[in-house]
Amino acid sequence: MKAMKNRVLEELALIEKEHNVRVLYACESGSRAWGFASPDSDYDVRFLYVRPADWYLTINVEHKRDVIEKPITDELDVSGWDLRKALKLMKKSNPSLVEWLNSDYVYKEVSSFRSSMTRVLDKYYSPRAGFYHYLHMANGNFRDYLKGDRVRLKKYFYVLRPVLCMKWIETYYTIPPLDFETLARGLLSEGGLMASIEALLKKKRASLEADYSTPIAPINEFLVKELERLGSSEKSLMIPAHKEQEDRLNPLFKAWVHDRPETGEAAKGKQLCL
Repeated sequence: MKAMKNRVLEELALIEKEHNVRVLYACESGSRAWGFASPDSDYDVRFLYVRPADWYLTINVEHKRDVIEKPITDELDVSGWDLRKALKLMKKSNPSLVEWLNSDYVYKEVSSFRSSMTRVLDKYYSPRAGFYHYLHMANGNFRDYLKGDRVRLKKYFYVLRPVLCMKWIETYYTIPPLDFETLARGLLSEGGLMASIEALLKKKRASLEADYSTPIAPINEFLVKELERLGSSEKSLMIPAHKEQEDRLNPLFKAWVHDRPETGEAAKGKQLCL
């Protein structure tokens, strides 16, 4: 992991130089962050960056590209969002951004950047938006991948995890844990279902990404039942939406935009009180 972290940091440094940006935060996303990676799983690196102030102070800023994506090479998948884009999505409680900011695998963080972001995220987080996101993900993956006689192991987790995330939101109205095992143990009691999930998790961690399994009856029955229950309109409308808040995004944006992204001078001593 140390060797990969060094490689990621080298890649981020090249991105900073090539695009004249400053990477404020970079983390692992996907199966490795969720705790069910296979030995050959990609490293899904996601980052947030900021450009010099002049880049934003033009009349056509809306038409400028606000995403940096690198081709996938040697199991390394790297992409990032401009801070302006990220903050707009934060206002909508974007689930991907929520997960990035809560990742346990952080490759890089400038000063107090993540803590300043999570303080604001707490004011905008919408349990209902997260619930709908995971419902759409679970339904789509179940429909497309879990109805055959043979099932890719990884696809089980692309239905199980969002279903458990919905159950977590339904129970606690908070951001679900990223780690799959923590999520499952926080919601399910010991028994046949939990034993089947633990066996599947062990098998997934030891198998290749493309490996298949026969359908697992206790898990399939659980998923069918929960998708029907959680997918009812009455259930989803019981989940609270976020409340309107005063503008906390512009002060945060202004605090992190600076003229010399490569130096890091503007980030020194930043302690945002938002």
